[in-house]
Amino acid sequence: MEERLRGCNAAGRRGAGGIISLAKIITDHREAIEYDLLTRTGYQLSDIGSSLGWPAVRAFINHEPVDSAFVRELHPEFSTWATTAKTNAILADIFDILANINSNLVALGSGKPAKKPKPYPRPVKKEPENVKHFGRDPLPPDELRRWFEEKRKNAGSSISDTGSDSGPVRSAAVIN
Repeated sequence: MEERLRGCNAAGRRGAGGIISLAKIITDHREAIEYDLLTRTGYQLSDIGSSLGWPAVRAFINHEPVDSAFVRELHPEFSTWATTAKTNAILADIFDILANINSNLVALGSGKPAKKPKPYPRPVKKEPENVKHFGRDPLPPDELRRWFEEKRKNAGSSISDTGSDSGPVRSAAVIN
């Protein structure tokens, strides 16, 4: 953003001219700047020149936060990283991982099998509605281990070659 405003210094005199450069940026990104200005300060672009000075507008645009409409328009690749939804999703995943680690440590100390902890509640389903499931329940770990050992012993075939219904794939999901 700073490079976009390089033409106008604090005195407003350099390059293409401070107000002219600023007016071009406002023209190019009018809706985003109008939205940010209105929601963050209560001013409108029509207030520039009367109750809102050009230096204040320049400072406002120069220091727009990452989650502003203006920055999202300039750098759309960062838009999802600036949301609390992304942060909340990451924190919920961390919670789930720590709960699993804790459950495994408790099981290790007690000698009992680990209880699978409940995942942190999310506001939306992870799986889309148009997913159809086919097959049986997941393969138990002991059976999966036996299947891999059998494949390793069999020198003529690779692990990825299932070839028959006796392979480890017990269920599948298909998205329409």
